[in-house]
Amino acid sequence: MKNPQSQTIKKFLIELLIGAVLIVAASNTISYLRQPRLQDKKLPLLTLLTIDGGQIKLQDYRGKPLLIHFWATWCPVCKAEMSVIDRMSQKYQVITVAVASGSDAKIRAFMREYKSSFGVVNDSQGDLAKDFSVEVFPTTFIYDGNSELVFSEVGYTSTIGLFIRMIWAG
Repeated sequence: MKNPQSQTIKKFLIELLIGAVLIVAASNTISYLRQPRLQDKKLPLLTLLTIDGGQIKLQDYRGKPLLIHFWATWCPVCKAEMSVIDRMSQKYQVITVAVASGSDAKIRAFMREYKSSFGVVNDSQGDLAKDFSVEVFPTTFIYDGNSELVFSEVGYTSTIGLFIRMIWAG
């Protein structure tokens, strides 16, 4: 005779697993439908200024995979993903763009609060986001060593998910 309590737990775990699979499938479908449609899959040759006064020349990022991450200080999903992007920046080339997030000083304070150390470009008017057709935050682009776009992702992405994509792009 089977224990009714163990059967209840087993049914609950199966329902939980089915729910998780449905959430992942729905999330990936939404991400696919909302991803930016870039006219050109080649990384544009731009020079960007960081909130710390440094210059980033995108043409200097050839030869290795590059992750470009668009986010905002007011975005709850972006806040949840800060530690993921910080971990990625310790191993890979990462450029982040804070969109419509206030002054450089406000973004620096936000970075301190979230204990994040990656470089940030302040896109205060959203012009760079428009150039990349970004409409949803966060949005992440991954370019290969030849500066060709290989992945774009909308919404939260796990550390393992980004690591796998960066390895694939490498």
